[in-house]
Amino acid sequence: MKNQTYRMTMLYDFYGELLTDRQKEFFDLYYNEDLSLAEIAENAGISRQGVRDVIVRAEGVMQEIEDKTGLIRRFEQVRGHLDAIEQAAAEIKTINYRQYEDARLTELADLIRAEASALKE
Repeated sequence: MKNQTYRMTMLYDFYGELLTDRQKEFFDLYYNEDLSLAEIAENAGISRQGVRDVIVRAEGVMQEIEDKTGLIRRFEQVRGHLDAIEQAAAEIKTINYRQYEDARLTELADLIRAEASALKE
């Protein structure tokens, strides 16, 4: 994955609902709202180390689930394949436009691209 923040955001998107409310709150403030540990600690009335412990525990829980399920890894693989499908459909449409002008081929290429895009959402 690209970097630590991206990896943590992906973990949160996939597994965030499995965290406690406190873990969700601190994780969101730290990674999504870009608050420092000290700022979160001050707002929550606990130590900076206490905030860090909650966030590290949340990261560990989500990483353990990812290690067992591999959902994010498979998501990334599927997304790459969908990009390739969309590119192939666009190329089919271009070749058809230049050489054949077959309306059915254009229609099918558009359908393939639309279905691939829908799977990305």
